[in-house]
Amino acid sequence: MCRNIRTLANFEPPATNDEIAAAALQYVRKVAGTTQPSKTNEDAFARAVEAITRITHELLDELVTTAPPKDREVEAAKARARNEARFGPR
Repeated sequence: MCRNIRTLANFEPPATNDEIAAAALQYVRKVAGTTQPSKTNEDAFARAVEAITRITHELLDELVTTAPPKDREVEAAKARARNEARFGPR
């Protein structure tokens, strides 16, 4: 259920609005224990996603690091190598 929650800080180029919103949605789904809210809870669910998206933007804007930005392609290659070691080649 949380597969879209990934590290978003210190990447070049920075995380997109879509990436941040996807992570917020997955977080709310995990906390709520559901992937789709009932009609009664839709508004609360949507407000939570919006609030977490906004707060995540603020957090990423305020974080300070001396580490060089990570490269998305390099990190993706590392993840593929970890998956291959764990699950074997496809």
